[in-house]
Amino acid sequence: MDLLSPILDVARCLWDSTAKRAVYIRELPENLNSLRTAMEELKNVYKDVNENVDREEKLLLKKRTHVVDGWIQSVEAMEKEVTDLLAKGDGEIQKKCFGTSCCPKNCRASYKIGKMVLRKMEDVALKKTEGSKFIVVAEPFPSPVVMERPLDKTVGLDSLFDHVCVQLQDEKVGSVGLYGMGGVGKTTLLTRINNEFLKSRDEFDAVIWVTVSRPAIVEKIQQVLLNKLEIPKDKWEGRSEDERKEEIFNVLKTKKFVLLLDDMWEPLDLFAVGIPPLNNGNKSKVVFTTRVSTVCLDMGAKGIEVNSLEWEEAFALFQKYVGENTINSHPDIPELAEIVAKECAGLPLALITIGRAMAGTRTPEEWETKIKMLKNYPAKFPGMENHLFSRLAFSYDSLQDEATKSCFLYCSIFPEDYEIHCNELVQLWIGEGFLDESDDLRKARDAGEAIIESLYHACLLEINYPNSDYKEGLTKCVKMHDVIRDMALWLACQNGNKKQKRFVVVDEGKSVTSQEVEEWKGTQRISLVSLTFEEHIESPSFPDLQTLLLGNRRRLFSLPSGFFSYMPNLTVLDLGNHFELDGLPMEISKLVTLQYLNLSNTGIRKIPMELQNLKKLRILILNNMERLQRIPSQIISGLSSLQLLSIMNCWQATMGNCRGLLKELQGLTFMTEVSISLCKSVVLPIQTLLDSQKLQRCLKHLKVEQCSDMNSLHLLFPYLQEVELSCCFKLKDVILHSEKEAVHFTFPRDKYFNHLYRVTIHYCPKLIRLTCLIYAPNLKLLHISICNSLEEVIQVEESRVSEIASNLSLFSRLRFLSLLSLPKLSSICGQSLLFPSLKLMHMSGCPNLRKLPFDSNFKVSEKLVGIIGEQEWWNQLEWEDQTITRQLTPYFMPSSCKQIIGEKQSLSDDRIVEEKRSFTSMARSRAFFIEL
Repeated sequence: MDLLSPILDVARCLWDSTAKRAVYIRELPENLNSLRTAMEELKNVYKDVNENVDREEKLLLKKRTHVVDGWIQSVEAMEKEVTDLLAKGDGEIQKKCFGTSCCPKNCRASYKIGKMVLRKMEDVALKKTEGSKFIVVAEPFPSPVVMERPLDKTVGLDSLFDHVCVQLQDEKVGSVGLYGMGGVGKTTLLTRINNEFLKSRDEFDAVIWVTVSRPAIVEKIQQVLLNKLEIPKDKWEGRSEDERKEEIFNVLKTKKFVLLLDDMWEPLDLFAVGIPPLNNGNKSKVVFTTRVSTVCLDMGAKGIEVNSLEWEEAFALFQKYVGENTINSHPDIPELAEIVAKECAGLPLALITIGRAMAGTRTPEEWETKIKMLKNYPAKFPGMENHLFSRLAFSYDSLQDEATKSCFLYCSIFPEDYEIHCNELVQLWIGEGFLDESDDLRKARDAGEAIIESLYHACLLEINYPNSDYKEGLTKCVKMHDVIRDMALWLACQNGNKKQKRFVVVDEGKSVTSQEVEEWKGTQRISLVSLTFEEHIESPSFPDLQTLLLGNRRRLFSLPSGFFSYMPNLTVLDLGNHFELDGLPMEISKLVTLQYLNLSNTGIRKIPMELQNLKKLRILILNNMERLQRIPSQIISGLSSLQLLSIMNCWQATMGNCRGLLKELQGLTFMTEVSISLCKSVVLPIQTLLDSQKLQRCLKHLKVEQCSDMNSLHLLFPYLQEVELSCCFKLKDVILHSEKEAVHFTFPRDKYFNHLYRVTIHYCPKLIRLTCLIYAPNLKLLHISICNSLEEVIQVEESRVSEIASNLSLFSRLRFLSLLSLPKLSSICGQSLLFPSLKLMHMSGCPNLRKLPFDSNFKVSEKLVGIIGEQEWWNQLEWEDQTITRQLTPYFMPSSCKQIIGEKQSLSDDRIVEEKRSFTSMARSRAFFIEL
């Protein structure tokens, strides 16, 4: 037995080894299936991990971790290995000894494959476990050394930028302070410095931008630094200022950094923030901007002043933001642009802001209005107040002053989608006292126009020119976007306090109850449109009411008895468009604070004497009151504060004692603006106007109709804007001055029509010329119809006319020219004209007009819409240059509608008298314009 024991041990070992190897061979088919299954499970984990990685990389812009990336690559490699191994195993199983079903043909090969399969199963299981444990598969990219900031191409900063770069390269200079006035370009320069470091990313470890502003709060500055240095929040969130300082210090002391601090108003203790001392060792830099030069000294910085731009650079910057199309849209604009740019005195922010505001402003008139605003009210120009307008265009809170805010909110009291005539709106603002800072009516109008422009450029108002208006686009209107109006009404009605309701606006078609009216007691402004009361309303009591607008274009609104008795603070009252309202209650005399009263388009027959008690009334509008029989004497003279009176188309009232009315106006100290219609016997009223220097300066709109006693009309009205002459049967000439007296000494002759923009002349059969229009450089609309004797509009053969016409740029602002039924007209003007602003030309019934005043220098205005006339007339026109024909032919539109009623070529004087009623009616209805 002792001899057999060693032999048995050897035999046992051999058997165990053989049996173990036999297992690899025997269990190979089962293990192959297990490996195949395990690999499928690993591939599912791989897909999950890969999808997570793709999502974070594509959506969250992160970068996969190195561990995950290595795992993904190893799984992809393992998949190939497993595929090859499975193929080999399956092939080996197919190889059997002849006549057997289980004995491999090559035991050694089967053994090796079986052993590899078991090891690969272990590897697959391990990878599966690793993949299942991934929580973070991707991480944020590290912050770049420098973040690029938005910057347009700079103008005028090159030399200063180069100087700053030289200072930053000087090892002895640790900090640089850029100082100068607000808007001079300090932030722009700092931005350019920031972006310059993009070209040399390796020079510094970190370039950090911090906007400091006022007051400088250390905690906020530290938070910016901590975030940009990517210091984990658990190391500083909730910590004290000193602890945050230590964290910042310990990171920055190991880095070479540039710290850019914008908008500093006072010295900042950099060490208190955590900024390491700047020395030759770390070569770090600090650059900051400030409006206070002493900040540079207090912080030990190298001060560099940022000055305004030189003229050429300034004008280049201004033109860049105005735009080439706007600059070139009218010959007068480049010179006006220089005036505006010079008002900015080289200040870049002003040049940019005003340039943007002027972009798209393509008429000289608008430029001139804004020039006045810049010179007289610079703080009210869009963007000029508090350096915010262009940046805060959608914000009510950012409007420049309380007057502008009040004017903006006021627009919300008009109905939704209502087009508000700017002229009427400004008059309302004046009546409300919003523009009281201006010391006279004209300055107040300019201020009001400036506010409208500012609200438009702040995207709070829309501006348009309704084509349906008789004046063909000359009437500027504003409208509020519905959402803006809702926001404005919320501000006005609640002002953040639901208990306060300063505005009450009832839109068309709505009705109210007496209970609702009772709730209006504390209201400041009420606007009622087509209002219906559900029940009888007692005399309302509105002790705080300042504005009452009762606009109604369709229905009669009955005023309850004693309606005005309890409105002690009413400032503005608009009763216009109540066509059937035939009288005013006597208690209107109690409105002693009233400053604005509009009775236009009402059926009132007589102005009550009680009106003279309104001693604070500044604006009285009595237009289109066809039933008004007279204005009793002493009423107008009793309105001691009156500044504006408009009494247009009140024929019965002005045919009476018109001279007495004018003399009453002459005696009013503050009277500034008069619009009046004169009918029939007009010679004496016009002479009354001419005899008074005060009335000469007050007249704004003059309409003369059905006049048979006037051979010539002398105009000595320097602020006249509109002239309408209709059915003046003996009128031969309109002249600027009489032969016996000189022009008013304060106005040179060529300035007397400087404000005239609209001239309408209809049915003046003996009129022979209108040469006086050479003195109207700002004329926008000229309409002449049924003037049988007119041969030439401007007769250049008159002395000095050609020279004056050239100097004043004749018709350079004219937009609309309409010449209808002028049988003898052979020439518009004896010299060529450019018409750079022309939008529409309408010629009809002018058979002898064979040539238009165009020569080879003529260029079609970009504003031109069309030239309307008979096809036969157009075909017979004579042209100096065929190039002009080719330019204008695409704009010609043949007349295809009914011709003017008065196109009969010859009317006897007797028939003229007989038919004057029909022509007057036609003039009023504006039927002498052909519908487009």
